[in-house]
Amino acid sequence: MNIKIKLILIIAVAFSFTAVAQNHNSPKLSDPNSFSIVLLSDPQNYTKFDTNQPIFDLMTAWTASQIDNLNIKAVLCTGDLVEQNNWLTPDGINGNQTSTQQWKSVSRAFERLDDKVPYIISLGNHDYGYKSAENRDSQFQEYFPVERNSTWKNHLVSIYPNQSGNPSLENAAFEFDLPGWGKMLIITSEFAPRDEVLTWAKELVSSDKYKNHRVIFLTHSYLKTDGDRIKSEKYKITPSNYGEAIWNKLIYPNSNIEMVICGHYALIGGYEMNVGQRSDKNSSGKNVYQMMFNSQTLGGGWHGNGGDGWLRMLEFMPDGKTIKVKTYSPLFGYSTLTSDKSNRTESFDEFEVILGE
Repeated sequence: MNIKIKLILIIAVAFSFTAVAQNHNSPKLSDPNSFSIVLLSDPQNYTKFDTNQPIFDLMTAWTASQIDNLNIKAVLCTGDLVEQNNWLTPDGINGNQTSTQQWKSVSRAFERLDDKVPYIISLGNHDYGYKSAENRDSQFQEYFPVERNSTWKNHLVSIYPNQSGNPSLENAAFEFDLPGWGKMLIITSEFAPRDEVLTWAKELVSSDKYKNHRVIFLTHSYLKTDGDRIKSEKYKITPSNYGEAIWNKLIYPNSNIEMVICGHYALIGGYEMNVGQRSDKNSSGKNVYQMMFNSQTLGGGWHGNGGDGWLRMLEFMPDGKTIKVKTYSPLFGYSTLTSDKSNRTESFDEFEVILGE
C-alpha cells in the first residue's frame, strides 16, 4: 500500500472517529423541515458557585454548536440569571461568588450565542433587588444592552420601559416569520409584571399589526409543578402580578396567545418535581398550552451543581400546529459513561403539544 493511500485511510478513519465523538447523544429533529427553539431554565444555581459556572457555559456552547443541526430559530431563558443581584459578601453556602462575578459569568455564557441566534430572557426575582426582589433595581441592563447581540435587530419590534422608566429588554417583543408557522411574536416580561406591562402586551397582541400573529408569552413566575397557577408570593416588590393574574389580565382575553412558558418553581425530588404543565381555553375557546421547566434543584438540591445541565428542545413540526418536546443534558451527553442518561424520556419530559386548536 503506497503512502498516499495510507494517508487517505488515516484521514478517513480520523474523520469517522471525530464524527462519532462529537455526537454526544444529542436530540435530533424528527423531520428535516422542522425548526426548533431551545429552552434554558433558571441558571442561578450554576452562576452562584464558581465550580458550577462551567456547566452553564457547556449548555450555551452546546446550543451554539447545534444551531444548524437543529435549525434553532431562538433560545429562551426563564430567568433568575443570578442568585443575588447585588450581594457583596457571599457566605459560601448560598454561593461563593459576588453578584458582579455572577453577572459576568452568565454574560460570558450567553456570549456564545451573540451574533448567531436571538436569545430571549425573562427576568426572575433573583435578578432584582439585593438578594431577591426587594425592589426592581437590576444590573441586567448593564450586562445585556440591546446592542450586544446583532441578531436582535432583525426581530425586536417593541420594548416597554422598566420601573425606572428606562427602555430595557426586561419587557420586549420579538417577531419571527417561521416556516410552516407564519408570523409569530415572542414576548418576555419582567418578574411579576406590573399592570402597565400587561396592558402594553395586551395592546400589542391585539393591535392591527399583530392580531393575526401567533404569540408565545415568556415569564418567570406563573405555574407550579402540580399545574396550578401561582396566585401570590411574599416578595416585597410591588406592584406585581403572578400566574393567575397574568392569565386573567393578559392570556385569557387574547385569542392569539397560544403558549406560556415559565420557570421559577421547583421542588427537591425526582424529575417530575421540576416540570409542570396545563392547558386551558381562552375567551375564544382555543386551548392555551402552559409549561413550567426549572431544573435548578437537580444535581444536589439548592446547593448542588446547579441542575445537571438539563435543557429542552422544542421541535416545531412543519404542520404548523405540533411541537415535540425533548429534555436533554449535554453534561451527561458529553461522556460515553453517562450518555445513555442524557435524554429524559418519561411522559412529562418527552411529549407532543398541539397548538391552535
